Amino acid sequence: MNDTVRLQTADGIATLTLNRPEVLNAIDAEMKEALVDTLTRIEVDPAVRVLVLRGAGKHFMAGGDVKGFHAERDRDAIWKRRRFLEGINAIHPILFAVRRMPKPVIASVQGYAAGFGLSLALMADLTIAADDAKFTLAYIRIGTSPDGGASYYLPRMVGLKKALEIGMLGDDIDAATAARHGMVNFVVPAAELGAETDRLARRLAAAPTRALGNLKRLLNASLDNQLEQQLQMEAEAFADNVTTEDFREGIAAFVEKRKPAFKGR
Repeated sequence: MNDTVRLQTADGIATLTLNRPEVLNAIDAEMKEALVDTLTRIEVDPAVRVLVLRGAGKHFMAGGDVKGFHAERDRDAIWKRRRFLEGINAIHPILFAVRRMPKPVIASVQGYAAGFGLSLALMADLTIAADDAKFTLAYIRIGTSPDGGASYYLPRMVGLKKALEIGMLGDDIDAATAARHGMVNFVVPAAELGAETDRLARRLAAAPTRALGNLKRLLNASLDNQLEQQLQMEAEAFADNVTTEDFREGIAAFVEKRKPAFKGR
């Protein structure tokens, strides 16, 4: 793993920090590689029960490295098409890793979440934002259309008409407005973002991890499944959950009228 991302793990919480603060954590080829490697390892690490995504410095992520784009602006059309197609395809494993992650993923957003940064904030299972955070799709400002799954998540969250407005106008959206549109779950004072993120992560880390993963898989699938498919998935997920130690503990705690102590197993 290179130093474009940092990973810290404690008490079942993995904190993955985007670490290019000098360029607002804009993603480049090295960060793409590091994110794929790190997310893949977190996915299969039984010690990790929740993942927090955050940005180093004052911002979450400003999207792609536009200065790098500028250096390539005069290349011929065939070269640029091939180069950018390869670059965009290279971020898709990041999206799939977050989507299939069998444990909760929290985006903790300060400053700007723009372009691919907005995509990351949208695809996280829960997003908590500082009250002065800003969200923007931004792509229209540089003459292009979205990547990173934004065109998939945004209309599902805000509706088609509002998604078209956000994409076509490219305006900044403040945290309170993002919360009203369903893009953000929680808005907290900027000075309390770290503490509130930790509180949320610890709450999820103390929950039955396998059940959370199955819940995530079910709700994501429900966007595309027919009823019959969804009912079968529900049955299979429930049957999987009852084989866990956490289910045994949950049932025992209910009968004994005490708080369960889930272990994520």
